[in-house]
Amino acid sequence: MPDQSISQSLPGGRTPESRTPEAATSGLTRRRLLGTAGATGLALGAAGAAVGYTAAPSQATPLSSIGTGEAMFHVKHQPGITQGLQARGHLAAFDLAAGAGRKEAAALLRRWSETARRLMAGEAAATGDTDVARDAGPSSLTVTFGFGNSFFSRTGLEKQRPVALDPLPDFSSDHLDRTRSDGDLWVQIGANDALVAFHALRAIQKDAGAAAKVRWQMNGFNRTPGATAHPMTARNLMGQMDGTRNPKPADPDFDQRIFVPVGSAKDPAWMADGSYAVVRRIRMLLDDWEKLSVTAQEQVIGRRKADGAALSGGTETTAMDLEKTDAKGDLVVPLNAHARITRPDQNGGAAMLRRPFSYHDGIDPDGTPDAGLLFVCWQADPLRGFVTVQRKLDRGDALSKYIRHEASGLFAVPGGAAEGEYVGQRLLEA
Repeated sequence: MPDQSISQSLPGGRTPESRTPEAATSGLTRRRLLGTAGATGLALGAAGAAVGYTAAPSQATPLSSIGTGEAMFHVKHQPGITQGLQARGHLAAFDLAAGAGRKEAAALLRRWSETARRLMAGEAAATGDTDVARDAGPSSLTVTFGFGNSFFSRTGLEKQRPVALDPLPDFSSDHLDRTRSDGDLWVQIGANDALVAFHALRAIQKDAGAAAKVRWQMNGFNRTPGATAHPMTARNLMGQMDGTRNPKPADPDFDQRIFVPVGSAKDPAWMADGSYAVVRRIRMLLDDWEKLSVTAQEQVIGRRKADGAALSGGTETTAMDLEKTDAKGDLVVPLNAHARITRPDQNGGAAMLRRPFSYHDGIDPDGTPDAGLLFVCWQADPLRGFVTVQRKLDRGDALSKYIRHEASGLFAVPGGAAEGEYVGQRLLEA
């Protein structure tokens, strides 16, 4: 779990007045229904009549800031990469059905893209909407699509498969369940409302129809934006601040590290403005971790648990002094500290944008929690990003004895769809 994770923020957003079928006659959008209910109440039908809901024609109050946050679908880079951490997330991989090929995949991506566009704008799905999110705002919903290595042979597009999608090497901390790894297609869903996120997951699953089936699916969560008095770096389930040194869009080299440039010599043209996502289910061995003293935990990470500052001193954002020693002459930040090993300047400049979710999938019969991190990182080149850092972690990270990598995937995520296009159109209709 490299020491790079996006800091929390609450994206703002406009609220276009797109109407749902239920609200069309009353002039209400899905995102305004909740505000109207808060201002006027929901009126029941006349006494003795069947129960129903009516929207009183009075001034609507706005949704909370969490509900109104909106991410755009038609953007240069797909949504769900540079946005702040979201409160709820779902990751899913799909395999194309037997006999399905390029034509079926194109139709599926067209359906998925239209559904994502509508739901992200706070509209109902075009068909078969379940009403799960009808009284919610967009809640910063994002839906992101990617292609796995196997997708290209299934669709006859082997010549368009990026070299960067070659399988990841094996690592010593791997205990991978292959049934929960890889996949032809990958979908990442995030939102700041759990019902909005589930609504999108269900819509995407239904859209798959007979073209594809779910290979695996995982659920995650983060702190809800606004839960603290001021924006703070999120904590993971080990209680550590997780993400102090994440690359930021304002960094001058951010785009070249995270996104494939137009005209790349080593990537196919359809990947322009896209990125590569590494997805890992990392189980935290919390029973072992929690037996350590706070001081011992800080030595493993290389940062203070209370405020995320480096053991060399200062605040969370103070540069780590790797040469500082204590009165005995020992390094203040141990050589095998996680934060030392993962620093870009200790890995030839290798960096990746981490955007993870925590997870908890219940408690094993022996009382051990099945909990940890759904690790998602983004980079223009996974060999130079994730693989470089993970290989170094493999050689001596103090954190490795407290975690276990249980599932893995690598996906090519193309650039965002332009108006009138669907995600992956430049690949599937070339």
